[in-house]
Amino acid sequence: MLERHGLKPCGIVDVGCGAGGVLAGLRQKYPLADLVGYDIAQDAAKFWIAYEGQNITLRVGNFLEQGTDRFDVMLLLDVIEHIVDPFGFLTALHGRADHYVIHLPLDLSASSVLREAPLLYSRHKVGHIHYFTKGLALSLLEECSFEVIEARYTGAAFSTPQKSWHTRLAMLPRYLAYRIHRDLGARLFGGQTLLLLAKSRA
Repeated sequence: MLERHGLKPCGIVDVGCGAGGVLAGLRQKYPLADLVGYDIAQDAAKFWIAYEGQNITLRVGNFLEQGTDRFDVMLLLDVIEHIVDPFGFLTALHGRADHYVIHLPLDLSASSVLREAPLLYSRHKVGHIHYFTKGLALSLLEECSFEVIEARYTGAAFSTPQKSWHTRLAMLPRYLAYRIHRDLGARLFGGQTLLLLAKSRA
């Protein structure tokens, strides 16, 4: 996505970096860039030892409280759905980066509302306290004064290995719906995630 838009970042910050694997992958792509990660979870730090010597700065703490630098690119990957106040959080990030790469699970669909169990699983087991469709995600960013440059599905619904024939058969309606209209398929059956590139309008 960065390459498609001609972006060659010299500084990348991953807010909510978790185990740090994304930054480690980006180090191979951007060998000279400053790579910095923040995560509020103390337990995340135990995974960072694997990336010692790769010139990646990883910090335990709240980026909004500790980070003062401006970056070319900020990563917000599977973060916003966990934030109590996503409006305040996103608004506070204005001016901290030139571009923002955001990844969101699209938990909300007709199927998940009817069954409810997937939403409860996301809430109690994964920690999602906000649920999105593509339209709701785009509206949130617009309301927080971000301009979305690109938004695309990642194909998550079809990338998980299907182990049994009846699981593959159950995927058929979802596959057909996506073939007819991707947005409709996502709203009906869910299972998708959204990757966005945005910049601040503020």
